[in-house]
Amino acid sequence: MSDALNRLLAGRDWLLADGATGTNLFNMGLTAGEAPELWNVERPDNVRKLYQGAIDAGSDIFLTNTFGGNASRLKLHNAQTRVHELNRIGAEIARDLADAAGRKVLVAGSMGPTGEIMAPMGTLAHADAVEMFHEQAEGLKAGGADVLWVETISAAEEFHAAAEACARAAMPWCGTMSFDTAGRTMMGLTSAAMVAMVDKLAHPPLAFGANCGVGASDLMRTLLGFVAAGPERPIIAKGNAGIPKYRDGHIHYDGTPALMAEYAVLARDAGAKIIGGCCGTMPEHLVAMRKALESRPPGPRPTLDQITAALGAFSSGSDGTGEDAGPARERRGRRRG
Repeated sequence: MSDALNRLLAGRDWLLADGATGTNLFNMGLTAGEAPELWNVERPDNVRKLYQGAIDAGSDIFLTNTFGGNASRLKLHNAQTRVHELNRIGAEIARDLADAAGRKVLVAGSMGPTGEIMAPMGTLAHADAVEMFHEQAEGLKAGGADVLWVETISAAEEFHAAAEACARAAMPWCGTMSFDTAGRTMMGLTSAAMVAMVDKLAHPPLAFGANCGVGASDLMRTLLGFVAAGPERPIIAKGNAGIPKYRDGHIHYDGTPALMAEYAVLARDAGAKIIGGCCGTMPEHLVAMRKALESRPPGPRPTLDQITAALGAFSSGSDGTGEDAGPARERRGRRRG
């Protein structure tokens, strides 16, 4: 189990990850304020449909429906005592489908942020955060996840806690952060700072990178920041399918399959080894991404101008570094929803 991702990476130039969880489930009837993780028990056929969509679209690795499956998040739904159950079942459903895929497909146990601010800025102690992540990790491990997948993290302290929890569970893991605030995470980390942090962890991730954020262009700029820092580990790129827009009472993402195909090729050429989508990314996007990755030969590392020409303008003038990066630091205390 522990070597599955490394073995797959060793024989491939790139792996295709999956797309959105929330967007797909909302399209199946999930309502705002409802815990997606409860669907693992209450509406398992919809969760199977989510997973199967990623497999059929060509994903080599897909995430479980457990992003908010920690005690802090589930407490909002009076389900904090069901952490192990909901994560285990979410992984079990995925395991069954992956094993029946007819090719090697890996199950990644999704672990999102706690939703709390960690000490010293907030009240969540390191030990408590580790316990939350560890409880979730054990459930995912019991359900048969190949690898744990810590995602959408903003604070270095929370990333450290998740790393320790994965070590306690004796599980390999991958970790991504969201660089959604003028090139930095909401808590002020730059792409270079993440590389330095990952290199110093006692139990480092097998691969690391960025997910979510603002749009594909911004994520590509962060990816170039990773590469410039000279990391030793494979890089993950999991960008949103364009920019969210409110229309007809719903949130829609304006990224087309063609745009996400361009993003996938640019991410590969920039140095990413694991490429997928985040919010708004549907199976049809993944199909186009896989086709482009398979049919278009590798090219030189893209420039910023080439990225914006293909994917659209950056959301800010700053990549999170330099003298113009001050506003990101001013927002360090804001809670991520």
